[in-house]
Amino acid sequence: MASKTSRASKTPAYKCAECGWTAIKWVGRCGECQAWGTVEEYGATVARTTAAATVLEPARRIAEVDGTTAAFLPTGVDELDRVLGGGLVPGAVILLAGEPGVGKSTLLLDVAAKFARTGQDVLYITGEESAAQVKLRAERIDAVAHTLYLSAETDLGQALGQVEKLEPKLLIVDSVQTLSSADVEGSAGGVSQVREVAASIISAAKRRNMTTLLVGHVTKEGTIAGPRLLEHLVDVVCQFEGERHSRLRLLRAVKNRYGATDDVGCFDLNEAGIEGLADPSGLFVSRTREPVSGTCITVTMEGRRPLLAEVQSLLAESANSQPRRATSGLESSRVAMLLAVLQQRAGCMLHKDDSYVATVGGVKLTEPATDLAVALAVASAKSRKALPQRLIAFGEVGLAGEVRPVPGINQRIQEAHRLGFTHAIVPASPAGAGVIPDGFSVREVGHLAEALELLIT
Repeated sequence: MASKTSRASKTPAYKCAECGWTAIKWVGRCGECQAWGTVEEYGATVARTTAAATVLEPARRIAEVDGTTAAFLPTGVDELDRVLGGGLVPGAVILLAGEPGVGKSTLLLDVAAKFARTGQDVLYITGEESAAQVKLRAERIDAVAHTLYLSAETDLGQALGQVEKLEPKLLIVDSVQTLSSADVEGSAGGVSQVREVAASIISAAKRRNMTTLLVGHVTKEGTIAGPRLLEHLVDVVCQFEGERHSRLRLLRAVKNRYGATDDVGCFDLNEAGIEGLADPSGLFVSRTREPVSGTCITVTMEGRRPLLAEVQSLLAESANSQPRRATSGLESSRVAMLLAVLQQRAGCMLHKDDSYVATVGGVKLTEPATDLAVALAVASAKSRKALPQRLIAFGEVGLAGEVRPVPGINQRIQEAHRLGFTHAIVPASPAGAGVIPDGFSVREVGHLAEALELLIT
């Protein structure tokens, strides 16, 4: 009797590329790590070994390698150069990700025009718009240059053909999710397509020593769409952030092989285009003729960059048994904790008041160093006494009411002095406040009650 043959060995299996979870059929979402688009077929392919090939270019000693070929090239946009570490590196591949409407295409079109005006050939490949639509936007933001070339392509082969024909110094692809390869199954934006498109473009960039800027879409969670492998392949990953109702845009480097990742670029997105802000602190500070209670100026660190921001607070007697707690630009849980600390450790009775705490200019303050400014603003609103003008305050407040030291105390003081402030309330630190500028008064406090006694009572 013939033995039964099992079909299980011939049935393809599927495995998650992120965590290794297996399934008998393909699913769009991993059942273990809940990642989308990571389940792929495995087991049907046979492992192959690659034979050694003839070396076309022998390896050189590191001392013999010419490092000047990878020198930074300024883009003409100072804030972008700040984030990248000095400019564009020949052969580097940069991924710029951000939410829809944040200004990714506008920024890159401005960069393309300014770089082309230096006499270099720039190729702008758009897969989302026609060349005529890009031309209209370029005229609106004054981004027209003689050596800037436009191409509307969605096929990877055609896009690489344009690169081979023109041989640009800078290539911009908007976006990597809109291109597709005829050699790979699946629609544009899928895991296989994004992997193939990115690998082909990166290979062309390294081979031609051509700087490449890729636009990447993000998911509703804020992460870059497509496989995580895309972030590993590129040299630089930048996040472009900003609120829709605010003109301020922040550019952060999440990954940078050629520089630091703790610097932030600030941009102003308006009707005339996008402009870099070398000194954006004025956007986050209100202009009032007379001192107003419930306001306090603080200094927050965005990477290595100190920025002045104003915290405003308003208290109103509540008609309900549970007072309202509303925040804007601040973490609601952090503000609720500070209100409890003020009531229990500093004697501010806030249990019958509706509290509204917000920042000026739409800036988001997530750093714990802003705790002291929030607490002083609320206490000022409660006592209806305005804090002194030209005063800044920063420091982390603990549940016991203590004011903890924060990094960059002297740097924050120097920035406040540069902008015309004369007084500062800072946390007591073992290292001290550093060198104090002339005419600037610094008072160190160790407890929240000490700061309130100094300013409010």
